Amino acid sequence: MKSFLQQVVDDLLKTYDSLDDLILVLPSKRAGTILRTTMANTADKTIFSPKIYSIEDFVEQISSLQSASNMEQLFTLYKAYSSMEYGEKDNFYTFSKWGQTLLQDFNEIDRYLIDTKDIFSYLANIQEINHWALQKEKSEIITNYIKFWNNLEPLYKAFNDLLKAQKLGHQGLIYRTACEELKGYIDNNKNYTHIFIGFNALNTAESYIIQEILGKTKADVFWDGDTYFVEDPIHDAGYFIRQHLNSWPWLKGKALKGVESNYLSQKRIKIIGVPKNVSQAKYVGNLLVQLKNEDNNILKNTAIVLGDETLLNPVLNSIPPELDTVNITMGYPLKSTPLASLFSQYLSLHIKKDSQGWYFQQVLDFLSHPYIQILCTENQQNKANLISEAIRTKNWAFITSDNLSSLGEENEDLLSLLFFREEVTGKVFLDKCHQIIQILRDRFAQAKDSLGLEYLYKFYSMFNQLQDMVEQYSFVNDLKSLESLYLEIVRNETLDFQGEPLEGLQIMGMLESRVLDFETVILTSVNEGILPSGKSNNSFIPFDLKKYYKLPTYKEKDAVYTYHFYRLLQRAKNIYLLYNTEPDVLEGGEKSRLLTQLLTDENKLADITEIIAAPEITPSIKMLQTISKDESLMEMIRAHAKKGFSPTSLSNYIRNPIDFYKRNLLGIDDILEVEETVANNTFGTIVHDTLEDLYKPYLNTYLEVSMLREMKKNVRPLVLGHFAKSFADGDISRGKNLIAYNVVVRYVENFLKMELAEVERHQIRILGVEETLRMNINVPGLDFPVALKGKLDRIDEKDGVLRIIDYKTGNVTSSQVEIVDWEDAIGDYNYSKAFQLLCYAIMYNNSKPIDSIEAGIISFKNLSSGLLKFATKEKKGSRNKDNSITQDTIAQFMESLKTLIFEIGNPEIPFTEKEV
Repeated sequence: MKSFLQQVVDDLLKTYDSLDDLILVLPSKRAGTILRTTMANTADKTIFSPKIYSIEDFVEQISSLQSASNMEQLFTLYKAYSSMEYGEKDNFYTFSKWGQTLLQDFNEIDRYLIDTKDIFSYLANIQEINHWALQKEKSEIITNYIKFWNNLEPLYKAFNDLLKAQKLGHQGLIYRTACEELKGYIDNNKNYTHIFIGFNALNTAESYIIQEILGKTKADVFWDGDTYFVEDPIHDAGYFIRQHLNSWPWLKGKALKGVESNYLSQKRIKIIGVPKNVSQAKYVGNLLVQLKNEDNNILKNTAIVLGDETLLNPVLNSIPPELDTVNITMGYPLKSTPLASLFSQYLSLHIKKDSQGWYFQQVLDFLSHPYIQILCTENQQNKANLISEAIRTKNWAFITSDNLSSLGEENEDLLSLLFFREEVTGKVFLDKCHQIIQILRDRFAQAKDSLGLEYLYKFYSMFNQLQDMVEQYSFVNDLKSLESLYLEIVRNETLDFQGEPLEGLQIMGMLESRVLDFETVILTSVNEGILPSGKSNNSFIPFDLKKYYKLPTYKEKDAVYTYHFYRLLQRAKNIYLLYNTEPDVLEGGEKSRLLTQLLTDENKLADITEIIAAPEITPSIKMLQTISKDESLMEMIRAHAKKGFSPTSLSNYIRNPIDFYKRNLLGIDDILEVEETVANNTFGTIVHDTLEDLYKPYLNTYLEVSMLREMKKNVRPLVLGHFAKSFADGDISRGKNLIAYNVVVRYVENFLKMELAEVERHQIRILGVEETLRMNINVPGLDFPVALKGKLDRIDEKDGVLRIIDYKTGNVTSSQVEIVDWEDAIGDYNYSKAFQLLCYAIMYNNSKPIDSIEAGIISFKNLSSGLLKFATKEKKGSRNKDNSITQDTIAQFMESLKTLIFEIGNPEIPFTEKEV
């Protein structure tokens, strides 16, 4: 089947002896490239090429204006807005939020040749009606608001005049000016024949220009449509062509050139539902392999059309390596490049800096950016990691310039580039961005990273353009306005691919597919909200006003999408339509109405196959990890046993042997983090250290009420001192940390209050605080030395009874320190508190043999329960408890402990993971 452009070329070669006096106008530049190549391949003799324009280039030529970039338009509009004489005006940062919408409306008004005085007057009246009030006098805000709408026409005129003075224009202005200059163009180009090829939806200006040229010169028009849609009175795919047929005098009684019957030819259409966007990309990759295996040449006439252009990256990553030629006819979004996020973070970092400095998490995120890592690595030393390490070690929740300066002079250059002491202007900031680009350029050149260099060049050009604007217009010299502008540019700009448009698999967006035909079409994201894009009202002009002035609304937009969708299907033989089966607010809704419409067409139903595809899911069965003890692991166990098992490390083994292996043998502990708020372990350390300092002066002394009252006076300064020591440079003057400080003070004061009540009724003598204990254990079956070590929080004597006391800042209940079966002590982690108390008891007994001793835990979260004493009992729930630890108790526990240590040290018993 002939492509549309091939039909056009055949017709032109048959109709015109010479093509050099033809002017061909097409919807896009790409269409022009394909047309020129088709012409060269079809002509059987040497001919001069006709002039070929895209519609934008053609209209620019008529108007003698050049297209202004989006940035230039925004700046010029703000300049015009600033010159208006009314009320208080928004700064550039606020203006940029609504300025883009106003630009779109001005553009639309001009492209559709609307009488500006009329429409702006209407708009102002509507706003006045919307903001009526019962009071006779309007408030100042409402008065200024209405004044703004009344000044829209002068603003529009001032804006257009400023652009025209520079020989520039926005698209609408270029179109309106082209209509005004059209008579002169026609008079100067009477010898040329104009041919308009492949148009569908036209704005009023385009329609006027084409009709005038058709009516007043030698001209022709080729429509890219199908009789099936054009002759159907309600089908949206033929909506615009039917409109032109009914309203253009030149078309009356003429056959529509280019409109043929191809749609009803036999096709293979597959509608494929795939969950989520990435699955669509993966499916496309598999489909390409399948097509290549079926026919090696099929991909030369295949197009992947992305309904949602954000799928470009996943699709590129899913293309199989065996495909050697791929051409991308769309730009790669600049916002998806790593450099975009780098400069976005850089701006945000300095905008969000407050009186306390930079927030640590933002600084750590910035320093971990892959390009900052490259920037900061020199002579195999990574300065970014050194700075991050210092922030974590010194516990800086907020970082000041002085903090950074304290890291040494060797980091001064880098720090002054990335973190500035004073607030800087937009111009200075852009200079810094250029410096970063220069350093990265050298690094990328060394690494031969050509893609990275391409990114850098694009951003270098963009920052040059921004710098020109900042120098020219003083109103964007603050970082917030610069950020707003930067994000706007990055959102709209693309990095253009350079490829061979005539070879291999083609990847394109919906608009790039205009007038192009492919044998095999793969169309993705055919979902509501994407194809068609649905209702979006990014405009100040209300719907009813748009209808009145014949401005396009979402209805016309839907008809445009319908046309593009069906046009892709017209001449294709193999069609794959993919949609996302999981409706998502951000990624489009349910299956598109276009697919439903296709499925209700009885003439095509026989060609359609509908399937739901899902990725193959292999369930991962959680296998409990087992680590056998080889010689190197046994060496670690021997070293740990010699150094000494602590009650905590043995508790880790009871909880999960793999935890013991990772934490206590391999030394893989929690990574060092900045404690923005006091962590539980730091909290516990501060409580322990404070109590040690309070009780140490009274060792081997019977406590008295006066002593405890004296201790109470010292609580606050001691807690403050220990916060400074354990919480490094952390700030406890406000927020959660201030609460944590007061909680520690309250914990200690409440404990002393409880102790005071005890001292009034009992004799208590402190024998030791934070005492380090150690003992050697002979474990039968193990041929290496084994030690047990630990630090005992408190040893005292109450009314002649020796007590071992352990402090816990967490919540502990009595059931956790009472055991029934000795097996539970070494087998059930729920009894880890009882296990730890018994470990302390046998170590204390080893240093000072005892007849009887009591052991217990004081839980600061359960202080009202007093000392939670270790006990043995015959059965669970029994009230008969034995709190004393005797030589029999120690002997029984020692046997259990040896069994546990033997299990750890036995090379035949692997470390086996427990389900925690």
